[in-house]
Formats: sequence, C-alpha cells, structure tokens
Amino acid sequence: MYPLKFKPILKERLWGGTKLKEVLGKPIESEITGESWELSGVEGNISEVSEGPLKGKSLVELIESNGNELLGSRVMEHFGSDFPILIKFIDAKQDLSIQLHPNDALAQKRHNCFGKTEMWYVMDADPGAKLIVGFNKDVNKAEYTASLEADTLLDLLNYEEVAKGDTFFINTGKIHAIGAGVLLAEIQQTSDITYRVFDFNRKDKHGNLRELHTDLALDAIDYKKKDDFKVSYATHSNESNAMVECPYFKTNFLELTQNAHFSLEKNDSFTIYMCVQGSAIVRNDFGETSISKGETILLPAVSSFVEIVSQGARFLEVTI
Repeated sequence: MYPLKFKPILKERLWGGTKLKEVLGKPIESEITGESWELSGVEGNISEVSEGPLKGKSLVELIESNGNELLGSRVMEHFGSDFPILIKFIDAKQDLSIQLHPNDALAQKRHNCFGKTEMWYVMDADPGAKLIVGFNKDVNKAEYTASLEADTLLDLLNYEEVAKGDTFFINTGKIHAIGAGVLLAEIQQTSDITYRVFDFNRKDKHGNLRELHTDLALDAIDYKKKDDFKVSYATHSNESNAMVECPYFKTNFLELTQNAHFSLEKNDSFTIYMCVQGSAIVRNDFGETSISKGETILLPAVSSFVEIVSQGARFLEVTI
C-alpha cells in the first residue's frame, strides 16, 4: 500500500504527435502518439504497477485482493470493484474530431457502461491554440442536422483560445474537441464511449474515413449555449485549491514551494497525484516514490497521511 506508479499505456492516434516524449518523457518511438493512459481500469487497458514489491500486479488484481484498503470503503460501496476514473495525458498535434459523450442513463441503456464526464488541465499550448467547447448560440436538432448536411457545423461551435493552466469541465452532452498544439491532462469517468460527429474528412493510414456516430449523437447532445465550462480556481501555494467537484471525481490544484504534510485519515478514498511541473518524493505510512512532470501516483485509501518533499512542483490532486 505504498504510493503506486503504473506503466503508461501509450496510444497512437491519427492526430497525435511527439510531445508526450519530448515534454513529458514518455518512452515512445511513434511520431503520432496521442495519449498516455496513466491509470486505467478500462477492459483491455488495465494499468500495471511499474515498480516496488507489487511490480507487475494489475489494478484489477490489487482491487480484488485489497479493495477497501486501495480504493476506500465509501468508494467501493458507490462504484463497486471497478476503478471509477481514467487518467490521461493527451498530445494533440492536429485537431481532434468534434465529439461528445452520453450521460450515464443513455450509456447504460445503449452500452451497459457509465457515461463520460471529464475535465482538462492545459499543460502546454502553442500560440493561438484553441479548444472547441459547446455551441456559440442555442441550436435545435434540425439546425444541427442541417449544418452536418451542409458541412457548416464548425460555424456553430464555440472556440476558446487557451494557455498553460487553463482548466475546463466537460459535462456529458457537450460538443467539444481539443485543438492542434495543446498538451493537457485529462481526468474522466471510466468510460471509453465517444460519439464522433465530424472529423474534418480526414483519412487514416489505410485511406479510410473514420467512423462517425451521427445518429447516436442526436439524442445525446446538449444543444443549448452554456458558459459553464471554464474553471476558475485559486493558486495559493502549499495548500489544496479546489478546481472541480462533481459526483465522479474531485480535483484540486497544489503548488508546493516547500515540503508539505497532509492528513488523509478522514478521506476514505484513494488520492491521485498527477505531476504537471517539477519533481518530488511522495511518502505515506508504507513507503515512498519519486514523481516528476508527466508522472502519476496512486496513493491508497489506507494512507493516514501524505508527505511531499519538494521545493517546487505542481500537481493535480484527484479524489472521489
């Protein structure tokens, strides 16, 4: 039950690049690696411990043998033995497809799984890089469908220029896309259900257009213009600053200019630290692990405290 690091699960994507290697130090050879899954319980993509006495153990095995100690009894009562969130770093060399995710009810009905609520923290952005988040006006289903047929969907979308540190909350139903030149950390429900509605007419390496999910998306989209996505948060040093709190995860921003010690006795949840700048040593009751920019640590729920030794590091701190 020491602080656990896992092997990154690297994903080639049509839109991927090389920043996961060049900026975050991931062990990749490909020129189109778009995602590093840091902590995953998604079937077929189960994370595996990378170091220490539990090296080689999968996340599923750890939950089966020590579920309450790892996840927390409260988390297990609510989510069962499925790991409830998926942690990623994403490098968009090209624009991602225009997409959205269904809510829990629709995902359960159609796919027998959870929906996908997510958040983004921008780690790096080329000058002028943008995200697409929502519509730029209220739209109805007929108008949206007509825009697909006329190839004018992009005219209805809201564009947000971004910079390092910008944070966005993407609730289900919200149409969105990560733009070219953005490197970000993503925290989401454990789900891999995405409805792709427009892909810039790109072809994959085999010359094929990627599948679109036009019909599935129609009843999943929130057609209203809403300004509920940009997250404002404090950046007080050496304390946890609330960023996002939703039924699926809570995320805080933590910047350390000195060593820190926090009690975790009342949490009854695991804690994840995603390092977005600098490096540190993370300790709990059972051991310690180093962490640096682009790495992720899972601190088991049984931890009564966390001590972070660092003179300059930034983290996303994630709990349930």
